[in-house]
Amino acid sequence: MAEDMNQLLKVRREKLANLQEEGRDPFAITKCEVTHHSMEIKNHFEEMEGKTVTVAGRMMFKRVMGKASFCNVQDLEGNIQAYVARDNIGEESYKDFKKYDVGDILAITGEVFKTKTGETSIHASDVKLLSKSLQILPEKFHGLTDTDMRYRQRYVDLIMNTEVKETFVKRSKVLRSIRNYLDGQGFMEVETPMLVANAGGAAARPFETHFNALDEDLKLRISLELYLKRLIVGGLEKVYEIGRVFRNEGLDTRHNPEFTLMELYQAYTDYHGMMDLTENLYRYVAKEVTGSEVLQYGEHTMDLSKPFERITMVDAVKKYADVDFDAIATTEEAKALAKEHHIEFEERHEKGDILNLFFEEYVEEHLIQPTFVMDHPIEISPLTKKKPDNPDYVERFEFFMNGWEMANAYSELNDPIDQRERFEAQEKLFAAGDEEANHCDEDFLNALSIGMPPTGGIGFGIDRMVMMMTNSPAIRDVLLFPTLKSLDK
Repeated sequence: MAEDMNQLLKVRREKLANLQEEGRDPFAITKCEVTHHSMEIKNHFEEMEGKTVTVAGRMMFKRVMGKASFCNVQDLEGNIQAYVARDNIGEESYKDFKKYDVGDILAITGEVFKTKTGETSIHASDVKLLSKSLQILPEKFHGLTDTDMRYRQRYVDLIMNTEVKETFVKRSKVLRSIRNYLDGQGFMEVETPMLVANAGGAAARPFETHFNALDEDLKLRISLELYLKRLIVGGLEKVYEIGRVFRNEGLDTRHNPEFTLMELYQAYTDYHGMMDLTENLYRYVAKEVTGSEVLQYGEHTMDLSKPFERITMVDAVKKYADVDFDAIATTEEAKALAKEHHIEFEERHEKGDILNLFFEEYVEEHLIQPTFVMDHPIEISPLTKKKPDNPDYVERFEFFMNGWEMANAYSELNDPIDQRERFEAQEKLFAAGDEEANHCDEDFLNALSIGMPPTGGIGFGIDRMVMMMTNSPAIRDVLLFPTLKSLDK
């Protein structure tokens, strides 16, 4: 089998060499005047019939029948059939066409017509080889089925699996829809540094690198938060950024070490304002991308048209675990309760941490419909404003769908004295072995000291949002080039 494959590859290279010897190297061609795409012609046949068009794309099928042949060309939008006859393109050109291989990239010029079977086609008057394929595509009917190979060779995956291409077209629509919505709300898109001295704004372990020119250690950002808040201090009242962040953590169906995050900050509002914005944004994007406010993901149907549920973390744990943390006074009581329920915790954990562990264990899987889980314990929220009536908790929510966290939002902490105390507490956690703890950021504290207005902020996981909008089972299905283990290891 390997010998047969090697022979086929050798034949393709020989065909290329012959063309080059004749001075007809396809790789020397620099451009092609494409006039139309496949679906444009098919969808507007009545207007296109009889018109001369030029399409370009990859030949996916060829059937030679003596003096006339059929081939199928795949372009950005889909595919279209071409009828290639010797009497129309000339004897020499027809000889050349018969030597072309599936996978070659062609330009076909001709009149639009319908075959006797009713298929919209192009009656070719000219066929030109634009690029020679020296590899062999996977067999058509079995396709590219090796999942790992699909991710490693996404370019082949896009050629062979039309639904994959549709997923990434939808991903682009998701991003465009987010921008359209936020721009319409008066937000300004900005860009902030990826290489930072202090990777703060989230509980995550950063990647570290060294900048030779300055002989300094730097980190890849884990969040967009601290720089965007600096811009709120500077008077930019509504800002957002969509960009890659990097977290040195494991791989699974919902996690990739580099992923796309969208964070936005709005002055003079709070986390209730962020809930309203999230609800409206998700509805808008779903309608723009899928045409509906009802999403189907796996076995679950999620209705975004109804008001999203709002529940506190304490009430959610009470509802699903039948444990009332309002009745628990001390960390010792909380730890005893965790032991009773076989929930593992670390010695450094306090009452609020234990509440969050109960939430993760008992609640998350039930949050299928769009739900805002509000009022988190202060221990797990170092950048968030305290609730005025209950300082053990903060004005924070996480947005859940399908049992997944989809967004995280705060009434942002703007008290520089409180923020310094929280940073110092985080430093103690880091010293105690918590590699995901935040570090003190003196410049950010200086910015807060200058004065930041009351502000609402939120972070959206764009990749999970795309998964939901495309019914994709794994994050790697919505990343064009996901992180994979090297084949050399």
